[in-house]
Amino acid sequence: MSRPPRHWNPPSSYAPRAWHRDHRVGLAMIIATTCGIALVSFLGPSAVTLSLGPRNGSLLPPWYVPSGWGIHLGDWGSVLSIYACIAVGAVGMWIVLRALADGWKPVPRKLLMLGAGLQVLVSLVTPLTSADVMMYAAYGRLQVLGRDPYEITVGEIFRSQFDALLRWTEHPWQDTPSVYGPIVSASQVLANWLGGTSMHDVVFWLQMLCLLPMLGIGLIVYQMAHGNRALQTRAALFTLVNPAMIWAVTAQAHNEAFAVLFAIAAIAAMRRWPWLAGVLIGLAGATKVNMVLYGVAILWGYRREPKKIVAVVVGAVIPLAICYGLWQPTALISAARNTTYVNAGAWAGPVFGLLSKVVGFNISKIVINVVALAGWAAVGWMLYRLLETRPLPGIDDHVVDPMKDPTSLAVKMSVVLYASWLVTTPNSFSWYDLLAWTPLALAAASKLDGLMLWRTSWLSAAFVMARAIPYNSTLNVIGTRVRDTFCVAAQVLVLVVIVWWYVKNRRVAGP
Repeated sequence: MSRPPRHWNPPSSYAPRAWHRDHRVGLAMIIATTCGIALVSFLGPSAVTLSLGPRNGSLLPPWYVPSGWGIHLGDWGSVLSIYACIAVGAVGMWIVLRALADGWKPVPRKLLMLGAGLQVLVSLVTPLTSADVMMYAAYGRLQVLGRDPYEITVGEIFRSQFDALLRWTEHPWQDTPSVYGPIVSASQVLANWLGGTSMHDVVFWLQMLCLLPMLGIGLIVYQMAHGNRALQTRAALFTLVNPAMIWAVTAQAHNEAFAVLFAIAAIAAMRRWPWLAGVLIGLAGATKVNMVLYGVAILWGYRREPKKIVAVVVGAVIPLAICYGLWQPTALISAARNTTYVNAGAWAGPVFGLLSKVVGFNISKIVINVVALAGWAAVGWMLYRLLETRPLPGIDDHVVDPMKDPTSLAVKMSVVLYASWLVTTPNSFSWYDLLAWTPLALAAASKLDGLMLWRTSWLSAAFVMARAIPYNSTLNVIGTRVRDTFCVAAQVLVLVVIVWWYVKNRRVAGP
């Protein structure tokens, strides 16, 4: 038999049928989105880009064009640019997912490297739209000054005395004590030690404390998929390349990445070291209390192995007792405040507004939270029945049924618990979605992938104009409609689709 010529390539099963299934188009849109976000930030303080005060000659990032250069984006230019970036990124990710479904088989390592590069890019410019990172800096500053951020507010200090860092914080959280776990508080102190009294430098270190955990999450998930090229591709896409997470978490320097890093590391440790999984999930809980659901997922995975359950529980109790019992006993009480908020962009926003007029503020909150808990249970049950258990690579030979592998079960349960909570909670933001996107990267492909992309993208758009600053009046109306009308409708639609998906699936399955 004659040899094929050197230039011959084996036929590929993947050939883009249209632009909306072409991975090149999707990746180009994701890259363009990230570059667009970085460019808006690089052009300096604006309606969406934070003002961090003077750099005082610092050469550290975040870098931006000096105000003296005369380059400035007005309200319209900056806000509409970010709206466009979010939309283009969402469409790009959707195209990439369709390309994967059609048989596109990229080199996973290249995708991982691309994602890491995009993550680094947005970490070298100023955070956008959310001023939370400045509050992180302020809470750290309070601790450096010897004050307890769980009992005293930033406003109480800077209104009574001058402080070079606290003066740059923004409303509305200046009069709210910290709601973060002791480990997050420690990271805020570290950033202050490294950055001194410069808000600019402290924010840079906080950005690094977001970037490094994000990269760590990507690497852990990628390694958990080792041996399965298709799953490694999904891992890289959902964690590091994902434009929704680049925008919602990294570009805004939220501390969710710090907490999720411990949680996903705990799941990764399950096969070899149950006690270490417990310690890590305890550290995750000491970072943010809502990481407890990862712990529930781990216990579910081990439900047939009581000795390992004991190891996990004992391992988790140690850091939790140290952090909340000895180190910061007021932190847990303060964190509980975060469970009482109602978000304007969530399904509960308009419902809460109407109820408050009829039965009052406090009763409305009770009703909303009861409905949310019932909805969480119902949607969680539906998703558990709808989602498959995907056996992860590296299952030991002694596991008779791969579908009962504890790590694989924990990944599925993490997706179920967090996705159902996120779509039903009355207080939800786009950066919270990292809690679901991370385990989803290791789960079986399903309709939930598209629903999460839809949900995160709309929530991202809803809070583009979230800062407590004056905006152009017409633009403010647009932002309000995006948040209070279109985003709420989008969140309700997610719930409707999940119910429809479940009903349709049950009809097909039969009695």
